[in-house]
Amino acid sequence: MDAHDGAGPLVTLADDRVILRPWHRDDAQFMALASADDEIRRYNGPHDRQGNPAPAMSIDDAVQAIDRFAMNWQSFEATGIPAGVAFVIADAASGELVGCCGVDDWTGDDVAQFGYWIAAPARGQGHASRAAILLTRWLFGLGAARVFLTIVAGNHGSAAVARRAGFEHEGTMRDHGIWLGQRCDVMVFAALAKEWAPRREQTQ
Repeated sequence: MDAHDGAGPLVTLADDRVILRPWHRDDAQFMALASADDEIRRYNGPHDRQGNPAPAMSIDDAVQAIDRFAMNWQSFEATGIPAGVAFVIADAASGELVGCCGVDDWTGDDVAQFGYWIAAPARGQGHASRAAILLTRWLFGLGAARVFLTIVAGNHGSAAVARRAGFEHEGTMRDHGIWLGQRCDVMVFAALAKEWAPRREQTQ
């Protein structure tokens, strides 16, 4: 896989509703448009030490981000450690791009963290829960003992996704995050390989 052309998915995950595949350079416009969405900037986008969000991506910025993802896929291919790999989420029926999910970290103790976002037109249709289940199953298959998510308190939609995907709310880290100069609490949701069971309606 060439990090400079974003060609060829290494891993594709799918059910009858969503397809997860690595990002391609052709997806840059979708990424750039999503980066300007207020909800994505609030809960997923990069920000400075005072919680001020980074500017929305240009197409060139998005291409560079996709190239970084490609390099992370190369690293995964070489090491078996998926830290930094990211999938675009597509609707299985239409092929329309709807969001993103990716592995933020994989520790030496085989604990994985991931995150996700869904573009505004596709929210509320179950794509995020399906993607979270597929990604969690894949991470456990790679040997993760624990998979966890951090979700800003008040992001009720994302918390509902985590619960539908079989994650337990383990607690809240007080004043752990910051947004526009205001400290905010961050919730921790986790699933363990030995007990994980997504809600039945999400697997049918």
